[in-house]
Amino acid sequence: MAFKFETLQVWNKSLDLSLLVQEIVISFPHYEIYNLSNQIRRAADSVVLNIAEGSTGQSNAEFTRFLRYALRSAVEVVACLFIAKKKAYINTIIFEKAYTEYEILCKMITKFEKSLK
Repeated sequence: MAFKFETLQVWNKSLDLSLLVQEIVISFPHYEIYNLSNQIRRAADSVVLNIAEGSTGQSNAEFTRFLRYALRSAVEVVACLFIAKKKAYINTIIFEKAYTEYEILCKMITKFEKSLK
């Protein structure tokens, strides 16, 4: 493995969840392609990208900054899930699965951030 982020559990979890989000948005109405489905996909990918980018920083403080961005993007995904559920684009089972997985990811990011201090 050539890059530090490849070995991080938190990065691998975020990558898996990015793929989960991709699967979820397939069921969204076509007219949401440039709205909610685009927003939630970008937020999910942002988590992955911020963790990767932060891992190449020169200090733990720099990495912490990017982990905070990743955490905010993860929370944005959760907010998008609420919108999708409210608009009946996803059912309760899909919502709860994704919500639970993102809750775990947020805890992982927070724990990892604290370990850098």
